[in-house]
Parts: sequence; C-alpha cells; structure tokens
Amino acid sequence: MRVPIYVVNIRGQPLMPTTQHTGKKLLHEGKAHVVQRCPFTIQLNYATGEARQPIKLGVDLGYTNIGFSAKTDKLEVISGTLTLRKDVSNKLEARRRYRRSRRGRLGYRPPRFNNRTRPEEWLAPSIQHRKDSHIRLVEKLTTLLPITYKRVEVANFDTQKMQYPEITGVEYQQGELQGYEVKAYLLEKWGRTCAYCGKTDVPLEVEHIIPKSRGGTNRVSNLTISCKRCNLKKGNKTAEEFGYSAIQQQAKLSLKETAGLNNIRWKIVEQLGAEYTYGYITKYHRKKLGLEKSHVNDAFVIADGTNQERCRP
Repeated sequence: MRVPIYVVNIRGQPLMPTTQHTGKKLLHEGKAHVVQRCPFTIQLNYATGEARQPIKLGVDLGYTNIGFSAKTDKLEVISGTLTLRKDVSNKLEARRRYRRSRRGRLGYRPPRFNNRTRPEEWLAPSIQHRKDSHIRLVEKLTTLLPITYKRVEVANFDTQKMQYPEITGVEYQQGELQGYEVKAYLLEKWGRTCAYCGKTDVPLEVEHIIPKSRGGTNRVSNLTISCKRCNLKKGNKTAEEFGYSAIQQQAKLSLKETAGLNNIRWKIVEQLGAEYTYGYITKYHRKKLGLEKSHVNDAFVIADGTNQERCRP
C-alpha cells in the first residue's frame, strides 16, 4: 500500500497529495518545507497552479470508532480510524466529587443550583464529545485535501421506517436490498447475540418468534435473531413453548438509546453539509466488493470506492 505525502500551497490551501519520491525531492531542493509530521505534510515555497481532481470523502460515524476514507477516481488518498475517548462520564463524576469535597472543607455556602440553565441545544457531555470529534476530524481532513464531496453513514438502518412495526415501500420489499435493513435493525436491537443460547461469534439468522405456520407475521415485533442450531431446534414452536417466554416482551422494546444518539448524527450531517447513507446499504456494497468488515473499508465503500488503489491506514 502507498503512503502519500500531503501538500499545501504557499497560502496554506490543500493541493493534491504527492508520492514519497516527489516529496523528498521537493524538500531536498528547498522548494518545500515540513509543516507537520502526522500525517506528513509539506508546504510549497513557490506559487503553483490550482489544478485539482474531484475527491470524495466517506465517513463511518460511530460511538467508539470513526472510519474515514477519501479517494479520487483512480486511488485512495487517505484512510484511517479515529478512536474516541470513553472516560468523559468518569471524568465529570471525579470533578463532581472533588468539587463537593472542596466545598466541604471550605465551609457552608448557600446553594446556587436554581440559577443554572441549559441552552436549548444542550447535549450530554459524552454525546457532545462524540459530535465535536466527528466535526473536528472532517475539518482536519479538509485542511489536508481539496475535498469536493462528503458522505456519512448516519445509522445501520432507517429509523423513520422503523417507527411502524412493518417496513413499507417497494424499494425495501423488492429488489437486491430486500432484507438488509431488517437484519441490521435486529442485530442492533439484540446485541448481535443469539436470543436463545446467547452465542455471539456465530452466523445469526432472522427468526420468527411465533412461526408463520402458526399465524406469525413478518412484523419486526415478531422477529428476533438466533443461531442456526437454535433456529432448527425451535422448529415450529413459539418462543414461549421453546422455554423463552420473555423473548416476546423484549422484542416489543424500542431502541430508545440508539434513536437518541441518532439525533446528533443528523446534526453532524447538517453542520458538515454532507450527503448521507445507511449501514445496510454500505454492508450490501461491501459484500459485493468482497471486503472484510472494518471501519476503514466501510468508509471506503461510503465514498463510492470500487477498484481504486488503496493507501495505508
């Protein structure tokens, strides 16, 4: 895989990246100087043309890791994964304890909580950190590359189409994408775990809680995820007859936490002025290309990557 050298012009505006050989030659001849080492970026010391190629940026939004990939028609120019911090809540709790301890040592003071208000767009600090990290990452990439198009993956599935227990729309019931959104929703809802035996690292199938032969429907409230062994063992029984009466009630629970976090994804899309796509579409195209599941590969697919030469993450 290639390791590109990123270039900015004499005014600090991003240009197309170059190869290591050309970058070393420019530095050796004094025509450029290093402005940062990670990623390695040089700035030209002379005026140059403004010719640029269209660059598409794909971003795989996530709670823990953010995948990103930018590519031209011929090659991928940057890719990688950003890991978000997980200790925001713990840091705030520690700060609260230190403040309370300090106030206890200094003596009594009247409470002042009644005069504290939150802005209308207030977000929990951990959620705000995730939102800001996505924005900063894309802004950083735009200082390295002349990006002309941005697309982000907002969710594994279209939550608006999950407001009703039955997925509607001919584009979901027919064609090549049939079943991808339903399974993505169920995998998220059941934690990618077999609802019956609890296994995780095995192939999982969509399973009817009440079998269709017993009057069950294809509504998502009647669907769960199970491994092939449990699916065959359950056979024509209902989940209650199979010994899992709680499955039916659990299937009716909604993904409230996921829906709440999806709210910031739309804020990110709006603030970046980017296009959006869904995870089940990314999964479908990734499988067509024969790529392994990873944040970088997902971002490459989101950016409409096909057979371009890849770079080192």
